[in-house]
Amino acid sequence: MEWSVMFMGPVGSGKTTAVRTISDIEVVSTDARATDDVLTMKSHTTVAMDVGVLALGDKDKLRIYGTPGQDRFDFMWDILLNQSKGVLLVVNHAADDAVAQLDHYYRDLAARQGERNLPIVVCVSHMDAKPDVPLDIYHRYFRETVGLDAENVPPILSMDARDKSQVRAALVAMTALLEMVERFPKPMPIKRA
Repeated sequence: MEWSVMFMGPVGSGKTTAVRTISDIEVVSTDARATDDVLTMKSHTTVAMDVGVLALGDKDKLRIYGTPGQDRFDFMWDILLNQSKGVLLVVNHAADDAVAQLDHYYRDLAARQGERNLPIVVCVSHMDAKPDVPLDIYHRYFRETVGLDAENVPPILSMDARDKSQVRAALVAMTALLEMVERFPKPMPIKRA
């Protein structure tokens, strides 16, 4: 079995770091020197994709893609979505309005995936920047803004992209969803935001 999954989210949320942290191979990276407002956040940014692989044992593996966070490179989102079986949506908890970030990427993802209804795991990065703000703000977003029942809210996990065990936990959650979809192919209940 081989599945492809992608990390999607804003610039600086930790997508490239997560791929580099967990990959069993040297990551194929398209980082380039930042030339726009991203330069105020970091010196380099992903302009196409990052690609890594995680061996799961018994010849099973996950191919892991990291997408660019900037909307101007969103054509890569479509290319990688077509190859992916699931999406790890990374949200930067340190952002001024992290819920607005989540809303932007979730709505974009919902529009792009069409009828596929890909499994989603929400990975909240940079929790250390605002430890007093609970993960419940993201649960509320899915319940109140999107209108999902509590049992249909995607898994929402804190993830330090530098910590292999936390990235692995997010990927374990994703593989569990992928196995569930494979065994029970009924579309996942996702409301269009």
